Amino acid sequence: MTLLDSRLPLVAAPMAGGLSTLALARAVSSAGAFPFLAAGNLTPQALAADITAVRGLGIAFGVNLFVLPPREIDEESFAAYVEELGADAARAGVELDPVPRRDDDFFHEKLALLFDDPVPVVSFTFGLPAAEQIAALQAVGTTVLASVTDPEEARAAAQLGVDGLVVQGPSAGGHSATHDPSRTLAPLRTEDLVRLVRDAVDLPLLGAGGVDGPAAVRRILSAGAEGVVSGTMLLRTEEAGTSATHRAALAERSFRETVLTRAFTGRPARSLRNDFVDRHHATAPTGYPQVHHLTRELRRAAGAACDMQSLHLWAGTGWRSAPEGSAAEVITWLAEGV
Repeated sequence: MTLLDSRLPLVAAPMAGGLSTLALARAVSSAGAFPFLAAGNLTPQALAADITAVRGLGIAFGVNLFVLPPREIDEESFAAYVEELGADAARAGVELDPVPRRDDDFFHEKLALLFDDPVPVVSFTFGLPAAEQIAALQAVGTTVLASVTDPEEARAAAQLGVDGLVVQGPSAGGHSATHDPSRTLAPLRTEDLVRLVRDAVDLPLLGAGGVDGPAAVRRILSAGAEGVVSGTMLLRTEEAGTSATHRAALAERSFRETVLTRAFTGRPARSLRNDFVDRHHATAPTGYPQVHHLTRELRRAAGAACDMQSLHLWAGTGWRSAPEGSAAEVITWLAEGV
């Protein structure tokens, strides 16, 4: 790739919540792909430690940051959701905080760290930083990427001066990168979205979402992306930080589909459809990180109880194809025919 320093046109998606590990970065890099560290939901101190650790491997890597513009939540909707989750909380033995809590995920502190201790690549998701922040990163030698989900977001990012775009289709697992979390994402193949964005802006593109094997990689590259981002295909690998319950759910044949839902965090995220989704998908309000903080203890309790019917089981539409084994073997498989 010209945009990123990797032998293969493949990128390991940044997966927050402990899914992206140092071992995963090492493995995908050894196979010729480009790894990312997930800075979302980390303290600046934890991010600094991760950067030091991955630097010790002597590999190129990127860091992904959440951009959380000020966004209030409708208090009546939030209060109604607190009440609705009461039965779940009682079953789990946890208490819910009825006061909406928002934060910026230490955005400015993490940026300051990356200005002072530059890394090869920084990508942004959920929104866009200021042009001055992009320029400051570039001034210290960092390549800057923005995640977008439609041509309008792509044009806005291009105007700010980013070096390239991560074009995320709606079939991607985990959180959607959409800049408007209240938006309903229409079904669209990633390769078709790449074509739309390619026509809108003149920037290098990485395509993400719907990767279920080497054929999907080739389709996205043929559409005009110079690299393909995959996360779901790595979830069952030995090096990923996927919990035992999450791993078991990905192999559980009773799960039949994924769904984009706000039920767990207040912004659209693709998960295996389970009982929690069925109970709360239709009524969950838009509001990240307020709903994320509200449900945190519920999700922790579900994980501790190995309750896959209440846990957020992030997965893209291609989850059935996610193999076990080493991440290096998965990267080699995905690169077949490239």
